[in-house]
Amino acid sequence: MSAAPPRIFDRALLRARLARAARLGAETFLLDRAAEDLADRLGAVNRRFENALKLRKPGPAVAAALAGHPGVGRLFAAAPLAAALAGRAGVVADEEALPFAEGSLDLVVSALSLQQVNDLPGVLAQVRRALRPDGLFLGVLLGGGSLGELRQAFAAAETEMTGGLSPRVAPFADVRDLGALLQRTGFALPVTDVDRVVVRYGSPFTLLQDLRRMGATNALAERHRRPLGRVMLMRALEIYAERFADPDGKVRATFDLVWLSGWVPHESQQKPLAPGSAKMRLADALRPKGTD
Repeated sequence: MSAAPPRIFDRALLRARLARAARLGAETFLLDRAAEDLADRLGAVNRRFENALKLRKPGPAVAAALAGHPGVGRLFAAAPLAAALAGRAGVVADEEALPFAEGSLDLVVSALSLQQVNDLPGVLAQVRRALRPDGLFLGVLLGGGSLGELRQAFAAAETEMTGGLSPRVAPFADVRDLGALLQRTGFALPVTDVDRVVVRYGSPFTLLQDLRRMGATNALAERHRRPLGRVMLMRALEIYAERFADPDGKVRATFDLVWLSGWVPHESQQKPLAPGSAKMRLADALRPKGTD
């Protein structure tokens, strides 16, 4: 029996935060960017995907970007909240328990919905199982140095005022680890790359407002249950402004959008040559012409 994955995120709280963001009026600039890039990346693939699935993220950005896309046939959604489907074809489902039959899909896309799952390897394994041979997974999630400035500011303020630390900003996976994870879960031709987005804000407080409207505030299972005090918060924002402000007074916030793509293995796909099958030695290939 395999061990249960660690509980990093409070998924019930995360759903509540997403619902609150929708009520407040969601901030979608990152999702809009991701949706546009996703459509461009699919446009470079000379394939027709008859049955495509969009994983979770509330809002119409991904569906709108793919609407009428020549390579995408039927697009439906899986989301943990019925309201997130907004009348579109789909099912109410959590990413960690996808209710799709083996080999039932041609394409699965995910835009900024997988950085807060507790079992990312398990999710990718389920996606691979649901895809037909030569099916494609294309996703983007926050990774690497995302919100590193905020993490440092909170850590400095808490250390200064209490002498300790508690988790305030979610951990994000490194691009190299995510590439290895695609291979580990059985995807062929894995590709990863990073789109680093640096956003400038008039103040750190405006960043916190945006995170609230993204549903991206602290949902860590091991978070401190007491609210962050006003004095601590103001000191953290002060440190943020001191360390990460540009000459014009605006502060920077980094978001790393890590793109992942992988195909379910199929006999038609290119395969690496077997070891020892090369017809020429590397030394011979590198020797300048006209030399012995």
